[in-house]
Amino acid sequence: MPLPPAADQPLLSVDALSVQFGSQGVLRNISVNLAAGETLVVLGESGCGKTVLLKTMIGLVQPTSGEVRFEGQPLGLMTERQLAHLRTRYGFVFQGAALFDSATIAENIAFPLREHTDLRDPEINEIVSELVGEVGLPQTVLTKKPVELSGGMRKRAGLARALALDPQLILYDEPTTGLDPIMSDVINELILRVRQRPRTTSVVVTHDMATAHKVADRIVMLYPLSRLGPDEPQIIFSGTPTELDQSGDPRVRQFVEGRAGHRLDELREEQARGAAWQAAAPRNQEESP
Repeated sequence: MPLPPAADQPLLSVDALSVQFGSQGVLRNISVNLAAGETLVVLGESGCGKTVLLKTMIGLVQPTSGEVRFEGQPLGLMTERQLAHLRTRYGFVFQGAALFDSATIAENIAFPLREHTDLRDPEINEIVSELVGEVGLPQTVLTKKPVELSGGMRKRAGLARALALDPQLILYDEPTTGLDPIMSDVINELILRVRQRPRTTSVVVTHDMATAHKVADRIVMLYPLSRLGPDEPQIIFSGTPTELDQSGDPRVRQFVEGRAGHRLDELREEQARGAAWQAAAPRNQEESP
């Protein structure tokens, strides 16, 4: 039986975490703690491993080394049944909402309640109705299919589903991607509103500086391993939004200010290396014993 968490123990801790897919390193020696009630934003450009880190936090991706602990309990030592139970304490808001296309919005939001509780239909319907209102959607969406909704409405329906089991930890994967500035700010306001729920802790993965500034208590910024030396840390910043704005690291400044700098030349070099590898690949395969 798991021991109760100590009062000063992080809700979630990532310790010396590395993830590698084949020969491709994605995360290297990542360590970060998340306090109960905190909103942590993980910033970084595309391809730096943000979403992989998020999936590792809930046990969907297994680390190559290091570990993730929830309330002091290592995820790597949990059985599949224990992991499944733990995930009912998580809410996950997917980048594309990930709603079931063939189901109505009401059925989508009710899905975790039907899967993980013994509630009856009238109770489930009441909760679904309350959740739709909480994320600012009209009751008329309940009978609609996802394809009938705008991108912003689908994101809000996905958030409502993530809240269905009253999770302790909510993870957002690029919650404002593909939305216009006004709808992006609606989502940011909802993230702020959700974190006012008792015991709610949040991790927000994004490359949107407006989101980071608005919702973060603390920010960590990842940098792609492909552009780091073997001994350079992958977390290039950790601190408050104000401290981010004051950072003197040129890599942080380039991202915050949205400047291309030498990135175009680097992209051309990466493309050239990829093209050279593809050209050599068939020959290498033929020469392999």
